[in-house]
Formats: sequence, C-alpha cells, structure tokens
Amino acid sequence: MQFALDKVLILGAGKIGATLADMLVELYGTQVTLADMHPPSTHGDPQLHPLQLDVQDDAALASVLNQHPLVINALPFFCAARVATAAAQRGVHYFDLTEDVAATRTIRALAPQARAVLMPQCGLAPGLIGMLGGHLAGQFDELYDLQLRVGAITLHALNALRYHFTWSVDGVINEYCNPCDAIVGGQLANLQPLEGLENLSLDGQVFEAFNTSGGLGTLCETLAGRVRNLNYKTIRHPGHRDAMHLLLHGLRLIERRDLLRQVLDGAVPHSRDDMVVMAATATGMRSGRLEQLTHNTRLYGAPLRGQQRTAIELTTAAGALAAVELCAQGLLPQQGFVRQEQCTLSALRNTRVGRYVEALLPASAPPGNTVA
Repeated sequence: MQFALDKVLILGAGKIGATLADMLVELYGTQVTLADMHPPSTHGDPQLHPLQLDVQDDAALASVLNQHPLVINALPFFCAARVATAAAQRGVHYFDLTEDVAATRTIRALAPQARAVLMPQCGLAPGLIGMLGGHLAGQFDELYDLQLRVGAITLHALNALRYHFTWSVDGVINEYCNPCDAIVGGQLANLQPLEGLENLSLDGQVFEAFNTSGGLGTLCETLAGRVRNLNYKTIRHPGHRDAMHLLLHGLRLIERRDLLRQVLDGAVPHSRDDMVVMAATATGMRSGRLEQLTHNTRLYGAPLRGQQRTAIELTTAAGALAAVELCAQGLLPQQGFVRQEQCTLSALRNTRVGRYVEALLPASAPPGNTVA
C-alpha cells in the first residue's frame, strides 16, 4: 500500500533525528512528530511537534504509533527490535538506521506477516554504501571482488585516538566489537572486527581501514553465489585502529562495554568539523575483459533550515529519506522486508534528497543497473 509523506513520526531527537525532521519539513512539507525522552525545543515551528516519549513504555509507544502511518527510528541500535515489532503489529511503515546485525535479523523475521514496509539499515553504512555497491556489482557480467570503505571522520583529529565522535558512541562500540559479515572465496564468512588493517591513499591523503560490523547490511546475502570476495571496512586516520585494539583487547574492555562507553564518552571529544569519505572498488569481467571500476568521494556538511549540519548528519538522513521517498512513490516493495540495495542510484539521484549525495553518484554509469 502506497503512502503519503504528509505525517511522519521520528523517534530520537539527537543529531540524526533532528536532521531528518528538518529535511522532511524543508523538502517535503511534512508534519513531523519528533519524539524523545527529552524532546527538543522546536522554536514554535508549526510543522514540528515535540513529544516526550519513553519507548520502553509499551502503551505510550503503541498510542503514538497508532496516530502515524510511518515511523523512522533514529534511536540507539538496541531499541530497533522493540520499535519495529510494535510498528509491524500495527501496520505502520518502519525505517531505521541500525548497523546491528542481530536487530536486523529480528526485524527480518517479522516480515512474512507484515502489512507494511520494514526497512532497517537505510542510512549511510549500511544504506548508501549498499546502494553504491549494488550498483557497481550490476555493471559486471562476472564479479570477482567488491570492496566497500566508508569513514565519518573529523578533519583535525590530533588526540591520542586520532578520532572525534561524529555520531553515536554506542554505535561505534557496537561496530568495533561484533563479527563482520563478508564473502571470502565465494563463501559467506564472519571476520573479526578491527582486523584486516590496510592503508589507503585518497587524493594524496593517507588513511587506514579495518573490519567493522554491520556496514554491508544485507549485501552479502544478496550477492551470495555472485561474487568471490566482498568486504566492508571503516576508514579512519592512521593510528586509530591500534589505539582501539589496545583498549578493547589489551585492556580487555571488550568484556566491559559499559566501562568502555564511560571511558570513551569522558575522554574523546565530539566534533562537528567532519567529512564522510567513501571508497568503492569492483573487479570482474565486462564484455569478455577483466576490468575494475572505482568510485571515491568526500562529502561535507552544509546548511539546512538555517543551521549548519555535518556531513554524517546529512548523508545518513538523506540515505534514510531517499528510501522513504522511493517507497512512497511505489518504486520499492510496499510491504515486508526491503533491502537497501533495492534502491537504484538513478532513482536516488531523482529524489528530493539526492542533492545531498550527488558526489556519491557516478555520473558516467548507465542508469538503473543494480543487483536484484
């Protein structure tokens, strides 16, 4: 069933939730309910309606879901399964940004009985990078290797960790501590986080990249049997991986994640001076010849409704709203589980949020080709 974007519920009024709300108002004229334990000031904006809500309160969550046809969950990953289950029970279209593999499995299990869309993992990584990876895979007659790299990093991280937080502390810990889906030698595999360290040079600047969890979303399942090697790594400034390895394994804080969160939250600054770096490489046979396609880009922050938004805020929100818009237009399935890579880059380009990720879109690529 198709739906309009005239009334949307956003859960979580943090950096990404607030950006989602502003984009919906600015680009779609949507009436947005922005719900959080600590609802923000909306400065009297008639299209933004703040709501105090504890999603652990089943009755309160059910009540607000019953009043909205669509919900975008921008809460921490550990809330995803609860909110998705409540939305599915009420036939409410559900979208989220989670990188958590276990939460996605739970949401996937709801799909056979779902009357509405269930689309997790539709932000940046997972999200936009899966759309780009799916597009590159679709350009080959026979695909050998697909390597996807993404980093949301600050421009001047000079501290000992060579890192500032640009998004969720919980999300960073989750992706650094859990197994990483991959395809190795044609077989589905789990790789260890923080392993697979490599150096890469992009436009003359040196970065490092290493395995992290969740960035591929469902792409391993989609490309199983069609690619020899597929992996995802997070891009960081050189030295960051070794420092985190010391914390997680040398000091064994991987066994005490609550303490790890306290340490990182108290010692690592947040910064809004960021950029999103993406590097994707595909190798295989095209028209009888071995070829490689590479797409590297950097995305930066920009103003939105009079406020400067960071690169990670804009790209994550744009990835999610592109999926929402394409569903609303009937260009994606209208119920059940929907994968990020079902969005084509040509369709993404034509969405209202496409301007925020224009640099992601290979200008010379044939339109519409993607993996099914």
